Amino acid sequence: MNVVRKIGQLMLVLFFITFGVTLLMRLLPGDAAGTLFPYGTPEELDEVRALLGTDKNVFAYYFDWLGNFLQGDLGYYFAATFGDTVKVTSMLAQTAPRTLLIMLYTMTFSIVVSIPLGVFLGYKSGSRTDKIISNSLFTIASVPSFASGLFLSYFIAMTLNLVNPTGYVPLTENVGEHFKSIVLPVVSLSISLIATFTRLLRSDVISTLREDFVTMASSKGLSNRWILFRHVLRPSSLTLLTIAAINIGSLIGGAVIIETIFGLNGVGMFLVSSIAGRQYLAVQSLVALTAIVFVTANVLVDLLYSVLDPRVRVQHGSQK
Repeated sequence: MNVVRKIGQLMLVLFFITFGVTLLMRLLPGDAAGTLFPYGTPEELDEVRALLGTDKNVFAYYFDWLGNFLQGDLGYYFAATFGDTVKVTSMLAQTAPRTLLIMLYTMTFSIVVSIPLGVFLGYKSGSRTDKIISNSLFTIASVPSFASGLFLSYFIAMTLNLVNPTGYVPLTENVGEHFKSIVLPVVSLSISLIATFTRLLRSDVISTLREDFVTMASSKGLSNRWILFRHVLRPSSLTLLTIAAINIGSLIGGAVIIETIFGLNGVGMFLVSSIAGRQYLAVQSLVALTAIVFVTANVLVDLLYSVLDPRVRVQHGSQK
C-alpha cells in the first residue's frame, strides 16, 4: 500500500508541475508564433499556432499535450526557417546522454568521496583534524557551481592547459578523451555536493555512535573499521540519500550553467534555448521529463529506507 500511495503522490506532483508550466508559458507576453517567425505571413503564423496548440484554450492545450506525451510524442522544435521542424525526441537523443552521464558521474563521485570522509570525521569528532576539515567544508559548501566552473576552466584548462576548456567527446569515440572532456564539469558540480554530503554524514555518524547497538558491537571486540562501515554507516546514510535525491534537481539546474561554461550542448542548453525561443512543446516536454526524474528518484530513495534501516520497517509495520 505504501508503494501505491507513493505512486499516487508522484502522479499528483507531476500533474501540478506540468500544468503549472502550461500556465506560466501562457502568461508570457507576446505571441509565440510571432516570436518564432517574426516575418511569417498571417497564414503561416496560424499554421504555427495550430502546431504549437496556442490556438486552443489552456485546458484543451494541456490535455492534448498530455495525451501525446503519454504516447511518446514530445512535440516539435521549430527551426529558424519556416516549415523546418525537428522532433524533440531527436534532439533529446543527442543532448540527454551527455547530461545524464555528467549527472551520474557527479553524483557517484560525490558520494564515493563523501562516505569515507564523513565517516572519518564523525569518528574523529572534536579532534583538530575534524575542526579544520569541517570548517573548510562549511566554506566550500557555499561556493556555487558556476564559480567553481569558471575558476577550473581558467586555471586548469586555460592556464595549465591540461584539458580542453570546452567541447564534449562521446564515450564511444575515445574513452580517455571522453573523461578529459567531462572531468572539469563533474568536479565543478561535485565540490559543493561533497561538502554538503560529508557534513551531513558526519553529523549522523556522531549520533549513531551513541546508540546502544554500537556500544554492544564494540564490547564484542569488533574492529573500529568493521563497526563504522558495517553497523554505523547504514543507519547514518538515510539523510545522505534524501539530500542526494533532492540535489538531483540542483544538478539539473547547475547543468544549465555548467554546460554553457564548458560548451557541452546538453539538455540544460536545450532547455534554455527553448525557453528563449518560446518553444512551447519542447519546454513542456523537457520540464515533464525533468520532473519525472526528480520525483521518481525521491520516491525510490524513500522506498529504500526500509532496506537500509530495519527501524523504518518496524515503523511502517506499526502504522499498518
